[in-house]
Amino acid sequence: MSRSIGTLRVDWPACRARGLCAELLPEHVVLDEWGYPVVAGDLEAQTEPAAREAVAACPHRALRLVTELGRP
Repeated sequence: MSRSIGTLRVDWPACRARGLCAELLPEHVVLDEWGYPVVAGDLEAQTEPAAREAVAACPHRALRLVTELGRP
């Protein structure tokens, strides 16, 4: 069983529904009918690099990774 490293959070006022996060991390982010991200489940250690890439690539900085210790 993999260890959870945390979860993704969306800053809704900042999000502009570009969908890049879903392209970079499709196993954890799907888009709703309006194109906004819906985050599914906790992140496991093996998905951390892709999760960090998705966070860094968000053009409006609306996505962040919250670790188990509460630190980004």
